[in-house]
Amino acid sequence: MNGLTHLGDDGSARMVDVSTKAVTSRVAVATGHISMNEEAATAIAQGLVKKGDVLAVARVAGIMAAKRTADLIPLCHPIALTSVTIDFDLETQGITVKATAKTAGQTGVEMEALTAASTALLTIYDMAKAIDKAMVIDGVRLLTKTGGKSGDWRAP
Repeated sequence: MNGLTHLGDDGSARMVDVSTKAVTSRVAVATGHISMNEEAATAIAQGLVKKGDVLAVARVAGIMAAKRTADLIPLCHPIALTSVTIDFDLETQGITVKATAKTAGQTGVEMEALTAASTALLTIYDMAKAIDKAMVIDGVRLLTKTGGKSGDWRAP
């Protein structure tokens, strides 16, 4: 055995068999940030971006992305999500996104939370790029995860 869960003994990629795992409540929180000029941040905050309500669209995009994670990440399990929330912290030159994914299942929701945060950030970029093409997305990472055999984890 090679010790890597997504590789078979012969080295080929595989989806992990979670059929013997207990169903537990699982929650994951991911974050990311997009830096932008003050003009773009103000336009987003005041709802003045020509493409529409940036934060409303980014929220829906993040939720939709979480629901489609298994279609995007090849070895992820399709998960019945029980909740996905996207929160924004508006700053004078940027926005921090926090995505929370929840399920009661046999595998975690870390990838769903990370996919939600990433997609919300990309949507903000897409909708405001006419104002600031130099926006920078960074800091996408897992903050916390709870549930499952490995227990709880928090970013240092």
